[in-house]
Amino acid sequence: MRLVLDTAVMVAAIRSATGASRRLLEIALSDQSALTLLITVPLLIEYEAVMTRPEHLRAARGSVNDIERLLDAVAAAAQTVDPAFLWRPGLRDADDDMVLEAAVNGRANAIVTFNIRDFEQAARRFGVDTLRPAEALKRVRGAV
Repeated sequence: MRLVLDTAVMVAAIRSATGASRRLLEIALSDQSALTLLITVPLLIEYEAVMTRPEHLRAARGSVNDIERLLDAVAAAAQTVDPAFLWRPGLRDADDDMVLEAAVNGRANAIVTFNIRDFEQAARRFGVDTLRPAEALKRVRGAV
């Protein structure tokens, strides 16, 4: 399954060791036959900018170095997508456009997000599902 994780899902993955977001990330880093993460360079930079905010580091009980190591692992495991076509503006939030562009250009099966309402209509135009982390995890487990 080819997925793009919204930034909030990445944040949830570092903040909770038991949630679906963390489990999806763990599967993506360890079992690439079950799940392929899709990223772009701008999206990876966005992950870093948000995940290294002090409030997220405190909640995750981590450091900037921890996040950098994690994102290095994500970059190594994920498929980097060249956003040949930019679909802007497609969504209300320009940062969400980065997620949509990664999904469309990478031929994702789904965008994993907590923000279904803002993504759903635009993603559907390109044949991309929008899933909450728990639903994505069920689909990934069902595909294994």
